Amino acid sequence: MNSSFQSPQSPLKRVVLTSTMLQRNGYSFIQTMLKHSGGRPKKKMYHRVHDLDKVMDLQKKPSLILQLKNIIQSHKTHSILIRDLEKEVGFVNKWNFMALIEKYPSIFRADGGNGVPIKVRLTEKALRVAAEEVVARELMEPILVTNLRKLLMMSMECRIPIHKIELIESELGLPRDFKKCLIPKYPQFFSVKDFNGHDYLYLESWDSSLAISSREEDLNFIARSVSEGDQKKTAKISRDGSCSSPFAFKMSFPDGFRPNKGYLEEVHRWQKMAFPSPYLNARRFDFADPKARKRAVAVLHEVLSLTMEKRLNSAQLDAFHDEYQLPCKLLLCLVKNHGIFYITNKGARSTVFLKEAYDGLNLIEKCPLLRFQDKFVGIGINRDVRNDSERVIS
Repeated sequence: MNSSFQSPQSPLKRVVLTSTMLQRNGYSFIQTMLKHSGGRPKKKMYHRVHDLDKVMDLQKKPSLILQLKNIIQSHKTHSILIRDLEKEVGFVNKWNFMALIEKYPSIFRADGGNGVPIKVRLTEKALRVAAEEVVARELMEPILVTNLRKLLMMSMECRIPIHKIELIESELGLPRDFKKCLIPKYPQFFSVKDFNGHDYLYLESWDSSLAISSREEDLNFIARSVSEGDQKKTAKISRDGSCSSPFAFKMSFPDGFRPNKGYLEEVHRWQKMAFPSPYLNARRFDFADPKARKRAVAVLHEVLSLTMEKRLNSAQLDAFHDEYQLPCKLLLCLVKNHGIFYITNKGARSTVFLKEAYDGLNLIEKCPLLRFQDKFVGIGINRDVRNDSERVIS
């Protein structure tokens, strides 16, 4: 993928940037070549954020535990025969789940043997905690309704294909049957209609009070006023990209990244630049306009902020190109704005994080469903940690 643009690292010189993407699953590996006219090409590597890479590694076991819990609870008997597990998860994954059952006896109980088919169910303690999911789902419902309305309000036609929402339903926290159990409860907000042979979710009413981005809400940029004296104090350009402008984004540069003065000045100007709301229709803007390009960054920021864990994989983001008029060169946009977003190649697919949502390994704000999931997984994971500690002590 080749592209030319004026680099913020050297605003007075013409720079050619070539991004080489070796793509196994989404954005797997990125390297860039910066070549100043008359100079030798200089390789610039994408700086890793090791804590966010580790987040992807740490979520593997909890994800499997929750998946097996859902499989067990989806059966009328609230149990599943080991021989039927392969039908649910495939031959290869079956062995991962069998190892999980053996490792976490505080969550999963296996009964049978000696000629009796072995079946797996949740333990009594796991069942008691699992019952709390009903309350968590009730608390999630108004959050989900609001977030779906905001997603529709940002879209070009205030409609999104149902199959695209299903693509990110678990990331949003939606129940699997949301089309039947959630949407019909709110006819004043949503409707499902056929368009070109596909089911679409339509927005039925616009609410201006929702057309405020998380950037504005969480950071309180609009209400914040900076006195003249404070402005003089903060006039110095920050090395972390932060800025007191009402149009600024929270930024954090990765370890090992050493921006020069020219780069920081360009970032400071960009942070100060006004841009249209992500809730205004994208058709009104020319993408060649820098303000429209900054708005595209705001759209990506807002979409990620509406997910439970403030991240989506590359395929999920790509799926919404048409609805949100995302940049054609989405990878390049994300890389250029590495103070706001982070791309990790850990996991089955590359994943895009909203960096400000994390403090090291930890998600700063968790919704009710995530808190429930942490509690359920903690039945086994916490016991596993305690056992490891006891073995070290002994």
